[in-house]
Amino acid sequence: MKAAFSQFYKRTPEQRLAILAETLGLSETEQQELKRRAAQGDAPLLVENYLTTYQLPEGVAVNFRVNDHDYVVPMVTEEPSVIAAASNGAKQLAKAGGITATVRSRLLTGQVLLSEVKVYASIDDWVALHQNELLDVARQAHPSIVKRGGGPVSIRTRDLGEGFVSIDLTADVQAAMGANMMNTMLEAIAAVVQNKLHRATLFSILSNTGDRSLTTATVSVPVVQLAGDPEDAKQVAKRIAQASRVAQLDPMRAVTHNKGIMNGVDAVVMAMGNDWRAIESAAHAYAVQDGQYRGLSQWRLEDDQLTGTLTLPLPVGTVGGATKVLPLVGINQKIAQVHSPQDLMKLIAAVGLAQNFAAIKALVTSGIQQGHMKMQIRSLAMSVGATSLEVPALTAQLMPLSDPSEAHARQLLKQIRNNKEDHHAKR
Repeated sequence: MKAAFSQFYKRTPEQRLAILAETLGLSETEQQELKRRAAQGDAPLLVENYLTTYQLPEGVAVNFRVNDHDYVVPMVTEEPSVIAAASNGAKQLAKAGGITATVRSRLLTGQVLLSEVKVYASIDDWVALHQNELLDVARQAHPSIVKRGGGPVSIRTRDLGEGFVSIDLTADVQAAMGANMMNTMLEAIAAVVQNKLHRATLFSILSNTGDRSLTTATVSVPVVQLAGDPEDAKQVAKRIAQASRVAQLDPMRAVTHNKGIMNGVDAVVMAMGNDWRAIESAAHAYAVQDGQYRGLSQWRLEDDQLTGTLTLPLPVGTVGGATKVLPLVGINQKIAQVHSPQDLMKLIAAVGLAQNFAAIKALVTSGIQQGHMKMQIRSLAMSVGATSLEVPALTAQLMPLSDPSEAHARQLLKQIRNNKEDHHAKR
C-alpha cells in the first residue's frame, strides 16, 4: 500500500480515486458517488490530495432583529435542530425589541517566542527601548495594510516562566482574517531580534486567542412575555436565570451550555467562509479566563426583565482566505447584509445569544428533547431512504413511537409505499 501512495499529492483526483479503489476495495457505486460530488466542487485546489466535495446543508435563520435592523442569517450545519432553534429564539427576542450588539475592538495578536532566557528584564527593557523601531519594521513588512489604515498597533513582552518569553504584537488587519499578514510582520520582528539581540527565536506565529476582538450581544426580555400566565412567566424567568448560574458554577454544565452557543456561532462562521476551529478555540479559551471554565453567556432576572449577555472573541474577516475562493460566501454576505468584519461579528454574537436563549428556555420548560426529537426523526426518515415527498408521512407515523428505530422506520416506509402502490392499482 505504501508504494501506491508515493507522490500521491502529484496525482490528479481521478488517479487518486483509482488508487483508493484498488487498494481499499471501493465499489463502482462508491466511486461514482465520489465522482458525482467532485463535479459539484467549488475549489478542488483549496486542499491537498483533493478527492471530492463533502457537502453540508445550508439554511437560513429568520426573525433576527439586531441593532434595530432585520436580518436573515445563512447557516451551514449538519445538526437538524440548530436553525430551527436560532429562528425560534430570534423571534422571541425580536418581540422584546431585539438584540443589541457592539464590537469592543477588532485587533489581531501574534507572538515571537524566545527560549532559555535567563533574565527576563533584559528582554523587556530592550523591547521597550526599541518599540518604535520594531513597529516600523512590522509596518515595512506589510505596507499595503498600512495604506488601508491598518497595521501594527502595539508591542509588549510577557514572562511565561521556565525561561520562555513572548514578544506580543497587536495589529489592525482591517477586513482580512489576517493570519498571513500577521505572520509576515512577526517574522520581520524576529529577524531584528535575532540580529540585534544575537538570540535565536523559537517560533513566530499569530495567536487565535481573539481577546482583542471582543463582541457583546445583549437583550432584555419582559418576564410577562415568557408564558401566558404571569406566575408561570415568573417561574420560567427564574429557571432560566438559575440554569445560567449553574453554567457559571459547574464546568460540566458549562461545556454543554457553551456547545449550544457554538452550534449557532459555528454555523454562521462556516457559511461566511471563516475558520470555525479558530473561533471555537478562542471562545473556549475566553470561557476559562479566570481559571475556571464557565458559561459564555449570563441571564439575570432583574425586576420584571430577564437580561441576557454574551461576549465572544470573534477574530473573523470578510476578505481573504476562503472568502474569495468559495462563491457562496459572497452570496451569503449579501443575504446577511454583511459589509464589514464588524457587521459579521455583531451578527454572529446575536445568533449565539438567540441560540442560547432558545436552548435554555426549552431545557427548563418543555425539555430539550421534545424539539430535538422531531428533527431527529426527520433525519431517521431520510436515513432509511424516504424521498422528500415521503418524509412528512413517515415522520408523522414515527413521532408517536416511544423509541423509534431504523427497523421501525424501514417497516413503516415499506407500508407507505405498498399503500401507494395499492392506491394506484385501484385507480
